Amino acid sequence: MVSPSAQFEDLRSARVLITGGASGIGAALVAGFARQGARIAFIDIDDAAAQKAIASTKAPIQPLYRHADVSEIEPTRAAVTELIAELGGLDVLVNNVGWDDRHDAETVTEAYWDRNISVNLRAAFFVSQTCLPALKASGRGAIVNFSSIAFLMNLPDLPVYLTAKSGMIGMTKALAGQFGKDNVRVNCILPGMVLTERQKELWISDEAANAHRERQCLKFSLTADDMVGPCLFLASDSARAITAQSLIVDGGYF
Repeated sequence: MVSPSAQFEDLRSARVLITGGASGIGAALVAGFARQGARIAFIDIDDAAAQKAIASTKAPIQPLYRHADVSEIEPTRAAVTELIAELGGLDVLVNNVGWDDRHDAETVTEAYWDRNISVNLRAAFFVSQTCLPALKASGRGAIVNFSSIAFLMNLPDLPVYLTAKSGMIGMTKALAGQFGKDNVRVNCILPGMVLTERQKELWISDEAANAHRERQCLKFSLTADDMVGPCLFLASDSARAITAQSLIVDGGYF
């Protein structure tokens, strides 16, 4: 794995909350902010993976963790509120959590639609809403949302997920427009095909990964670590004049 080399001094001791921080891109983000010297808290539904992520984080200050199923708003609000109190405030929120389960539009039920949208879009809105008082009080608050290039590719087997991820961009711009006056910046990252262990185990064969890589300008497969540098940048004061933007990080897929 490749660790970002840049150091952002303003992220040292910054108070950071990450959703879905136990595995995949989320775990890489927890480790990446820890290397910056940030104070980190995260929520996730997988307690075992969360403990593994905490144990593997090489940082003087161990990340804080709370169990949360983000499809359940009030318990998630409570977990987030507790973590903000323990951090003593909040400077950065990363809405990373996602559920990319494959599904067929012809068989989607109302219950499935509601849970998918809840995890992939609704949670980001209500977690942001919960965090906004602390982000405004920070005076330099930043929200980094995670969308996906998948909805730009007309993929056939994730219709509800793609609906949610396209909605994430609209939400990013709306929140940026409303809270810019409070010096809270809101931006969005659109990852390309990131070969996490989950992706390789469930969805992406070696053949599919190779075919996708051939359509990238950069001829290497993306890993979760490749999302860390862009996220750190958008969270840092180096991006103090950047808001309402969507950054595609896909190796130049065409």
